[in-house]
Amino acid sequence: MEARLKEISEKFQELEEKMSKPEILSDQNLFRSLNKERSRLAPVVQNYNEYLKLKRELNDSSELIRNEDDEEMREMLQSEIDELRGKIEDIEKKLLIMLLPKDPNSGKDILMEIRAGTGGEEAALFVADLFRMYSRYSDAKGWKLEFIDANYTEIGGYKEVIFSVRSPEAYDHLKFESGVHRVQRVPTTESGGRIHTSAVTVAVLSEAEESDIEIDPADLRIDVYRASGHGGQSVNTTDSAVRITHIPTGLIVTCQDEKSQHKNKAKAMRVLRARLYERVQQERMAKESRLRRSQIGSGDRSERIRTYNYPQSRVTDHRINLTLYSLESVLDGNMDEIIEALKKHEVENLLKLSENGG
Repeated sequence: MEARLKEISEKFQELEEKMSKPEILSDQNLFRSLNKERSRLAPVVQNYNEYLKLKRELNDSSELIRNEDDEEMREMLQSEIDELRGKIEDIEKKLLIMLLPKDPNSGKDILMEIRAGTGGEEAALFVADLFRMYSRYSDAKGWKLEFIDANYTEIGGYKEVIFSVRSPEAYDHLKFESGVHRVQRVPTTESGGRIHTSAVTVAVLSEAEESDIEIDPADLRIDVYRASGHGGQSVNTTDSAVRITHIPTGLIVTCQDEKSQHKNKAKAMRVLRARLYERVQQERMAKESRLRRSQIGSGDRSERIRTYNYPQSRVTDHRINLTLYSLESVLDGNMDEIIEALKKHEVENLLKLSENGG
């Protein structure tokens, strides 16, 4: 670890020297690029310098106690040594976490897709509940949520809803939401008062830049048609809805939320690019099985990750055996306790992997 930290510290010094040169200051694009890298390394270097300072103080105190005969002074020095060792241990763990491999999608905006699974209309209603939960969570964080497209049902649910969340923090917080979410409750359509179990699927995709994934226009079939609203009624007199088919993979994306065909096409391309990028990542991560096992779940959309039980006001995340009896609050967007527990668990897994030489 120390060799890596020394290397980072030296690189930081080189960046600071470069950024002070007139030719760099005059090139704003290069200066911004170097400054971004400097900002990324600064917290590591700051903690490393503090670590070195504490180590020097520990060495000094250890040298003093070896040459000290006065018992009272020895006790005072021993207390100081114990305190320094505790601080060093804490900062070592902090530095180790900072050096853990970063998720390549960290800092990216995301696309989220929520789809009704088993449970018919009840599942579609729960899609709407989860969309509201993520919307409120995003609002509370000050993130920008953009509605992309939806397939509505007659009684106010969604067979599918797609939206984006724009924030450098979005992916790191919401990447754990991919998978099957189960709901146990008495449906509004159930007259006998029986509890039903329904399921919806959530997918979290990092937004892909054009440079991340190349799409050949010749591989696309683009169809336009008239948009329809709830229940299938026509809501537009022009062919503004867009369906894009990626011929090599068979992936199909539709978008009809905007009145403009151009805007619908742009949104559909964003979704298609994100889905294709996810495919590439899944193939890569399948090869990196050891790293994959260190993550929470597999990201597989068929994996049951969470249950929302209305009669008991209970939310259970099955991956980390966390149960909260605050269902209403969670569905109102207060998800921090769950998400922070998932993030902590991921770090602990990565630390174990690192300690075992992974």
